[in-house]
Amino acid sequence: MPLQTRICEILEIEYPIFLAGMGGASVPALAAAVSNAGGLGVLGAAACSPDQLRSWIRQTREMTDKPFGVDTLLPASVRRGSA
Repeated sequence: MPLQTRICEILEIEYPIFLAGMGGASVPALAAAVSNAGGLGVLGAAACSPDQLRSWIRQTREMTDKPFGVDTLLPASVRRGSA
């Protein structure tokens, strides 16, 4: 029986379990597997180029119709107020 919480309702997942966005480990196959199992799969995309990230998102969508996330970093050069 699924453990339902408010976050489960918001994200439309069965279990309040999130894959950590670990660079090199949180790849499309693992993210899709976690999402398919009822958690929230997350791609570890901090080191991805834009083209690689697009490819990973496409691959993940091919493996699951469930919600998943993308974990990336916001470079200092695009943060509000940076010089």
